[in-house]
Amino acid sequence: MHWHGVRVPNAMDGVPFLTQKPIAPGETFTYEFDVPDAGTYWYHPHHHSAEQVGRGLAGALIVEESEPLVVNRDLVWVLRDWRLARDASIVNDFGDRMEVTMAGRIGNVVTINGHVPEKISVLAGERLRLRLINAAPARIFGLEFRDLRPLIVALDGQPVEPREPSDNRVVLGPAMRADVLLDMSGTPGATASVVDTFYRDFYKLVELEYGKEPLLRAQPLHAPSRIRSNTMPEPDIDNAEKHTAVLGGGMMSGRGMMMGMSGNGMGWSINNVAGTSHDMTPMITLSRGRSCVISIRNETAWFHPIHLHGHSFRVIARNGQPTRDREWLDTVLIPPRETADIAFVADNPGDWMFHCHILDHQDGGMTAVIRVA
Repeated sequence: MHWHGVRVPNAMDGVPFLTQKPIAPGETFTYEFDVPDAGTYWYHPHHHSAEQVGRGLAGALIVEESEPLVVNRDLVWVLRDWRLARDASIVNDFGDRMEVTMAGRIGNVVTINGHVPEKISVLAGERLRLRLINAAPARIFGLEFRDLRPLIVALDGQPVEPREPSDNRVVLGPAMRADVLLDMSGTPGATASVVDTFYRDFYKLVELEYGKEPLLRAQPLHAPSRIRSNTMPEPDIDNAEKHTAVLGGGMMSGRGMMMGMSGNGMGWSINNVAGTSHDMTPMITLSRGRSCVISIRNETAWFHPIHLHGHSFRVIARNGQPTRDREWLDTVLIPPRETADIAFVADNPGDWMFHCHILDHQDGGMTAVIRVA
C-alpha cells in the first residue's frame, strides 16, 4: 500500500519488489510512520495497480493543520471513474493493449465518493473547503464551478497563495489533489453546476443546490490567508545536479512507439528504457542532501501525470519558461510535446519510484527508479 504524497521512510512506501514483498492473500503488514506534513493525500496499492485501483481499492488520507482555515464545512470529494456494464458490474477488460498505449482505461461512469449524486445540498452564504482527489486510473478532470469563484489554497497537499484557477477550471491528472475554497454566493433555492470540460464530450458532474434557509451571513468572509507552509527543504537551484527524463512511446508518438512495441510487451519508456518490476536498476543516483533539477520532456502524443515517491518538488519551469508560483507538487501533469522542470532536495534515502500515474502507462513501462544514497 502506497501513501501517496506522504514523505514516509522508504521501507513504508509500499512498492512491491522495491521496498517490500507483496502482501500475499491472508497475510498482514503493518505500516508505521510519522506524518511530517499537513494536507490532502490518498493511498492505494502499487501491485497490479491499474486493475486494483480500477476496481476501487483506494482511499483519502487527510492530515489536518494545527491552524485550519476558517470554513463552515470541510468536504472531501474522491473523484474517479468506472467502466460498468448494463448490470452495473465492472467490465473485466483491464490491460487492453490499445488503451495501454493511448490515454489509458477511461470509464463510462464518474462518481464522487463512490456515488453518482445528482445534487449536493449547500447553504447560501457558507464557505466550503473542498478537498478534491483524483483517484481515477487514467481520467483527467477539468472542473468548472459555474456561477462561483473558486480559490485554490493547496495543491497535492502543499499550501499555495490563494488564487483563482486558470480559465476558472481546476485541472487534476490522476493522483493529483487540490484544496478549493468555495463561497456559496447564490440565493436560497438557486443551483450552481460543476461541469467537467477537460475532454471534448463534457458533462455535468454534480449540481450544487442551495437550501431554502435564510442567507447564512450578510457579508462574505474576508479573503483567506495562506495556509502555513509545510517542511520541505528549499532546493538550491544554482548548485543543483541536473538530469533529464525523456518520456517516450505510445500510439501516434513516432519511432519511440514502434520501439516500445517490439516484442517486449511494453508500450512506454523513460530515457528509452521500459521499466518493469523485474529490473529496478536506478535511472538516476543522487547524493543524500543534494539539490536536484530534473527536466521531464514529454515526447509523446499523450498527457502524463508524473509522480515521484518520497519527496515533494517545486515546478520551476515549463517549456523553458519560469513558472509564476513555483508550486510544490508530488505529481506534475505534462501535456504532449511539452517539458516541465522540477527541483527538490534529495533528503529521503532509498530507492524511489518515478512514474506516470496513468496506471496503464506505468504498467506499460513508463516507470523508473531514482536512488538517494
